[in-house]
This record gives sequence, C-alpha cells and structure tokens, in this order.
Amino acid sequence: MLSSRHRFHGHASLRFVYSKGQVTRSKFFICKSTVNHRRTEPRVAVVVSKKVVKSAVKRNRIRRRIYEAVRHRLPSVKPQTDIALIVISAEALTAAPADIEQAVASVFTQAGLFETTAEN
Repeated sequence: MLSSRHRFHGHASLRFVYSKGQVTRSKFFICKSTVNHRRTEPRVAVVVSKKVVKSAVKRNRIRRRIYEAVRHRLPSVKPQTDIALIVISAEALTAAPADIEQAVASVFTQAGLFETTAEN
C-alpha cells in the first residue's frame, strides 16, 4: 500500500485531475495526470467503478494489485505530479502481476511522468 503522503485525500483534488489531466490509455486502465505546484510529492489514486466489477472484494483486489505496481515505480516519478488511474477492464483482476507492472511503466513513460537523470 502507498503511504498516506502519496494518496489523494478528498474529492476536490481528484476532480481537478479529472478535468485538467492529460490522458494516456493502457489495456487495463486510463491514466490522467497533471502537475500540482502545491505538492512536493507525487500522488496516485486508483479508481475502479462498479460498472467494471460489481463485487467490492474484487474491486479492492484490483486496486491493491495496481497500487503495488505503482509503488515500485513511484520513486522515479516526477515530484508535484497528480495521477489518477481509472480501471476500464476487469482483466486487471486475473492478469499476471508482471503484465500490470509493464502496463503501469508504459503508461507512465508515455505520459512523461518519469524523472530524467543526467546519467540517461
């Protein structure tokens, strides 16, 4: 699970990402991201709708699997970034963890969320 400083608190900040964020798609989810100059750490939210999966247990399992994949990539994400991952496919429940991690990495790369270092 992500630490509290990397999670959203309240609906207003998530609404801001929904309205202002740039969109990148994956097989499992849509990534909306934007820069928030009021923050020093990146924040991430994973949203799984009842339209995708009816069972709350299964929705929470999908959410935990994606948060785990994000947790491994979060140290290399740019600070002051707000990210919302909106799940669009129930396949995220049965997909291999490597597939989810690869989807997270590719979406973050496409959206330009990773910091570039002098060594690269």
